[in-house]
Amino acid sequence: MKVLFVNAILYTSETHEIKKVKSIKDTMIYDLCLAFNKAGHEVTLFAAEDYKPVVNEDYPFEIFWAKTRLTKLFPANVLPYCPSIKSLLKSRDFDLVITSEVFSLLSFMAVRSARCKVIVWQELAKHNNLMHKIPSKVWYGIIARLFYGKPLVVARSEKAKKFIKRYCKNVSDKIIDHGVNVDKFTPCTDKGNYFIIPSQLIARKQIDRSIRTFGEFAKDKDFNLYIMGEGEERANLEALSAKLGIADKVKFFGKVPHETLKEYLAKAQAMLVYTRKDCNMVSIVESIACATPIVTTSVPFSAPYIDALKLGIVNDNWSAADLDEIVNNNAFYVNNCMAYRSELSDDRRVEQFLELI
Repeated sequence: MKVLFVNAILYTSETHEIKKVKSIKDTMIYDLCLAFNKAGHEVTLFAAEDYKPVVNEDYPFEIFWAKTRLTKLFPANVLPYCPSIKSLLKSRDFDLVITSEVFSLLSFMAVRSARCKVIVWQELAKHNNLMHKIPSKVWYGIIARLFYGKPLVVARSEKAKKFIKRYCKNVSDKIIDHGVNVDKFTPCTDKGNYFIIPSQLIARKQIDRSIRTFGEFAKDKDFNLYIMGEGEERANLEALSAKLGIADKVKFFGKVPHETLKEYLAKAQAMLVYTRKDCNMVSIVESIACATPIVTTSVPFSAPYIDALKLGIVNDNWSAADLDEIVNNNAFYVNNCMAYRSELSDDRRVEQFLELI
């Protein structure tokens, strides 16, 4: 089967100035395309040229690098406009198009131009804040109702399904969350005396709250907190660790290669999340794939199944007592992650998408 993935934004950029990377092979959509390719399907990924890596890479499937237009009006990190999607769909005979988000110029063009089955994979569960939410409300209230009746809309979470059902009629009852290439992650049950935070060091991640709570937990314990990532808050977070008297226990690694991150993630007691605004966090499914439980707020869309399946602890104000719980009963949570990791695999995601058609 010939499958086209329309996913212009390959990774998150907090600003319109998209930071270049050396490789895209650690992105969620790349691994999903790879899984479809391994299953014997002919895959094309439609991506914005702004995200093309600075190093030439070889891929086992085609990537169509599209130029973004009118970027002042349609920023490439928020709402990319790539008119070449129409010519691609008209010149090729695809059997299936999987496109990201209802509120997307590319999804709209794909829905209007595709001559085959279209699935819109919906992650957002609330209106986009762009221009005081006015474009989002107009889009969902008018465009979605008028033009998204035929394609099947598949939500990535219960929250996203509840939101999009207000505007689209053809919404699947099945939810397909982000997956992970489990072959890249080796689970480990022998954990070290540390927690881990793989994250951008920015305000909305609220890493300061994680540091404060860790400080309360670690007063009389031989434990460390490993923070992997870069961002504008690093100096403030380092100063906070010093102020709390735990600078020797909080290790800032900066941005590390994915291979290094995986090794540390696999041996951590738990991954800590205190974000105030995130949807589907790829780092969470990667942690579970490593058999490392999560301590998180209810903000990430994966929180309900983490709580239900006891893959960690969900508490909007998690405390030192929750860290004690995750350490004292670590084997219980680790074993639950081991049992569930295959359900998160990209191979399983391929099966789920194909079951829908």
